[in-house]
Amino acid sequence: MRLYIAEKPSVGRELAKCLTGPIARHDGYLVTKDGVVTWLFGHILRQAEPEEYDPKYKCWRVDDLPIIPEHWKLFVAKDCEKQFAIVKSLIEKADEIVHGGDPDREGQLLVDEVLDYLGNKKPVRRILLNALDEKSIKKANASLRDNRDFFNLKQSALARARADWLIGMNLSRAYTLAARRAGHERLVLPIGRVKTPTLSLVVRREREIENFKPVTYYLIRGTFQHANGSFEAQWKPQDTMAGLDSENRLVDKKIADEKLAFFEAMPHDAVISSYQKVKKQEPQPLPFSLSTLQVLAGKRFGYAPQLVLDTAQKLYEKKLTTYPRSDCEYLPTNQLSDAATILSHLAKAGDAQIAAWVPAANPRQKSRAWNDKKISAHHAIIPTTVQADVTKITQEERNLYHLIARGYLAQFYPVHTYDQTKVEVCYKEETFTASGRTERDLGWKVMYQSQKKKQETDEGDDREDKDEKEENAKTLPAMKKKDDVAWKRGRMLEKMTKPPTRFTASTLLAGMKEIHKYVKNPEAKKQLKDIYGIGTEATRATIIDDLIRRKFMKAEGKKKYLVPTPAAYLLVDALPDELTYPDSTAIWEDKLHSMSEGGESLADFLQGQIAFTRKLCAKAGDVHMEVKGENVCPRCHQGVLTKRKGKNGVFWGCSNYPKCRMTCNDKEGKPDLEDAKARLARRPRRAAPAAVSATAMAWQSRQADAPAASRSYSGAEPYDDIAALNALFSPDDYAARMEADEKSYAAQQQKTSSWQSWADKPKYSASPMEHMEKDVASSSFLCPRCREGHLRSIHGKNGVFWGCSNYPRCTATFDDDHGKPLLK
Repeated sequence: MRLYIAEKPSVGRELAKCLTGPIARHDGYLVTKDGVVTWLFGHILRQAEPEEYDPKYKCWRVDDLPIIPEHWKLFVAKDCEKQFAIVKSLIEKADEIVHGGDPDREGQLLVDEVLDYLGNKKPVRRILLNALDEKSIKKANASLRDNRDFFNLKQSALARARADWLIGMNLSRAYTLAARRAGHERLVLPIGRVKTPTLSLVVRREREIENFKPVTYYLIRGTFQHANGSFEAQWKPQDTMAGLDSENRLVDKKIADEKLAFFEAMPHDAVISSYQKVKKQEPQPLPFSLSTLQVLAGKRFGYAPQLVLDTAQKLYEKKLTTYPRSDCEYLPTNQLSDAATILSHLAKAGDAQIAAWVPAANPRQKSRAWNDKKISAHHAIIPTTVQADVTKITQEERNLYHLIARGYLAQFYPVHTYDQTKVEVCYKEETFTASGRTERDLGWKVMYQSQKKKQETDEGDDREDKDEKEENAKTLPAMKKKDDVAWKRGRMLEKMTKPPTRFTASTLLAGMKEIHKYVKNPEAKKQLKDIYGIGTEATRATIIDDLIRRKFMKAEGKKKYLVPTPAAYLLVDALPDELTYPDSTAIWEDKLHSMSEGGESLADFLQGQIAFTRKLCAKAGDVHMEVKGENVCPRCHQGVLTKRKGKNGVFWGCSNYPKCRMTCNDKEGKPDLEDAKARLARRPRRAAPAAVSATAMAWQSRQADAPAASRSYSGAEPYDDIAALNALFSPDDYAARMEADEKSYAAQQQKTSSWQSWADKPKYSASPMEHMEKDVASSSFLCPRCREGHLRSIHGKNGVFWGCSNYPRCTATFDDDHGKPLLK
């Protein structure tokens, strides 16, 4: 039995229709004479969550990061269990399997991962469905390939999925915990390999706009008279003259007025110093990939990228257009034979404009789009051979079908040819320049100029760009070098520089595709110019939508410009450049593309990702975020005092724990800082004030015997304000404590031993550690549990016991035995 496994039910149904009937319908599969057709629901298997590797990861803790799975786990998605069981039973019965996933990286993986999960050893072949019309499906079914040919493509998808897991799971936890230490209790910072650089583009663009300072500058244009007619040329200032800014713009109004008056004065004789006329050709625009379709539909109709993808998917499922999630803009030469049929059907599709353009199309013409070397698993999005009726589809589908059909039609129109003219005029030893063009053959542009007012090529341009285009497009009179001309009149234009335009969803998607424009490293910019951007054709729109849904940016105004929220600034400012600039991500995308062609191994790629994750998790521990909260910690200033419940009731502790161990008593629902300072002033050397932890008190008691030079506090000095609290945690004290610990450990190494059985385990006391007092004589006993602190004699409610100076990190306690801790 041959078993076809499609990526989704709709593809499975269309595939079955093209096999030999009759079709017998069953729950989760179809039976034909040529074989059984079943389907998945996209990724029917999901990656394991961290807590599914180890229950301890359910609680987010810095000490657990990074989480690196030794063996990667997959689980059946809960809502796919029934279909998975059906697919599993059919695989067990099959003699041969045909992999029917979409012809891209993810489509390859989602079927392969099921086969690998079930340990399939049966032969697997691959069908590449670029369109769902009957002719395309039958053609693909007659050209099955060995699925092993696509092993590298699967490895690439697997590398992408695991890299996204490593970055997302670990760094989202690391930086969310950093945010919570700064008092952002409910904030979750989702960090992604592609998502974070994308958000950073929006944040940096917004800051460019906020910091932009407009500059007023002046242009002088002169009208010159030639024997064959007049024309206008623009003055080009010499870069050595006064009044210019760093970009050679004239910003001094007085100098501009003087210069215009100088030009208006006699004599008016001038000469053509340079004249160039070059014949140029502009080839047909390439057909659409998903990204180029999303960008153009966004500019032309204001459609969001996700809407374009969803609509293109509907056209594909209605068999009217080819596979939508394509990153390719070229076509295979073997499809050129379908051109006459497709053009004939376009004439009868119900779109009057398309029908008017069809007669001038030559189906035998071959544009640059027909290139087999540029084809991978899929090709550009074009109409299929199925007859469409645009009057019976939605407006969105009709608009997209129009763009796709026009892009296909353009391949059968002549190239656009024109004469480009450049003129330089020498007048009063100054240079004026003019450009123009003369159309020879509009060619394919006839379809794009018919709606000149709505030309998508002009949408989004500012007025200055339009002026420049008009200047370059004007027609110049026939002339030649050294011809005499005369100044007729001049005019001055006052211009103002404009800030960069905010991103829309469409232009942000274009930025993701052309990511080399935004990389920080100039060398990487050159290297990455030819890669495929960050993200995939299918995921870019989802990433943008997810950032909006999570309220890291919002769409404002009629044109839906993307504006970052305060949470976006917090996230981007806290992260290192490795995450906010697209350099690393773009290079990884390049490596993933190389891997799909057999250029890099999965193991090597993941080792690089693991090293990167470790490095960034370590950086998260030192990150400084804007502190949010009413009670900013007076000691570290990087956390807020948060109400907590301990063994002895409510107290306040720093959210930056364990880096900061500041604690205070509770007073009417607020931290009692005054009481902490008062206690410290009364007993600066005998006991720890309520505002300081037991560990800090232990450090203070050690200072009594430390050299004066190493102390941060002198008894002769008054304790005033919170500076006294901070003094207890000085780096000098910490270094002295570590030195004493090392000496003590060496002295006690032969005398102490850890408990070896449950009966030998030290007895824990329930007495609070907050009442620990100094006992210098006891400092020689190293804590056998943590090997970091020293045991101190403590007078508790039930008598004397011994506790570790490393409390609360170490909570070990021991009974007293004639002035010594009972260690055995």
